[in-house]
Amino acid sequence: MERLFQDARGRARGEFADEINQAVRRIRQSTSEPELLATLADAAGSFAEGVAVFRIDGESARGVRIRGVAEEVAQVFSDFEIPLASAAALAGAVETRDPVIAATIGSEVSGEMAGLAPHGSRDRASIFPVVVDDAVPALLYGWGEMQGPALELLSQVAAAAWVRPPAPPADLISIAPAPEAPPAEPAAGAAEPEPEWSGEEERVHLKAQRFARVAVAQMRLQDAAAVHAGAAQKNLYGTLRSRIESARIAMREQFIDTCPGMVDYLHRELIRSLANDDPELLGKDYPGPLV
Repeated sequence: MERLFQDARGRARGEFADEINQAVRRIRQSTSEPELLATLADAAGSFAEGVAVFRIDGESARGVRIRGVAEEVAQVFSDFEIPLASAAALAGAVETRDPVIAATIGSEVSGEMAGLAPHGSRDRASIFPVVVDDAVPALLYGWGEMQGPALELLSQVAAAAWVRPPAPPADLISIAPAPEAPPAEPAAGAAEPEPEWSGEEERVHLKAQRFARVAVAQMRLQDAAAVHAGAAQKNLYGTLRSRIESARIAMREQFIDTCPGMVDYLHRELIRSLANDDPELLGKDYPGPLV
């Protein structure tokens, strides 16, 4: 019986990891904002009884796609516009940029959403913000039986894969050259300015940043026990050595070796997201940045 239980648990874990991997891949392959948000809703629907995706437009949340409701409800969801002032939980997720768990009542999720989704009187909804450059352009809303860590990961993947419109070309202005002056000494402790990149170089750097965020987010979800143990022992690298080394190899082969001047965004993300801005948690054996 114990062996059967272990085999069943192993199969379940493998199936869950494969399902997560497929969902992440679909989101990362999105080529436009509408496609990304629609894919996010479809992917998240596999991990919750019901989900909805909202696009934040100023002080309102506009419905994009909903899953887990009747077809006629799904068809009218795109016409929904909920003022954030009437939905404290949605507004809280936008303001704090952190997940929010709320009662499914009108004052928390708006009267429209409380009546639209098949909520019970004592149900709870979870709202996961899609955080892009310290802004929240979208929300992932789930209810009923759900796998919260999976939904949070998908919202983070969507943020990392967010499709930004190209910046308009700047007007060229002719300026008379200024008289040369001796170079100023940098202030003590001042941070070095970020280098300026061409359009193609910037695209590669953004791709490298997305790769790093997704790689670390997958570690946090798929190896949550190892992450907690490594942080407690101040040895995250030791408990996640194979995963971190695989990501480091991919980072080097895909970006550092092919793009001069590339930054080790994986190292930055390991410190920021995995070690909570405490490099010591990675452990004394961590080899440090690749460049």
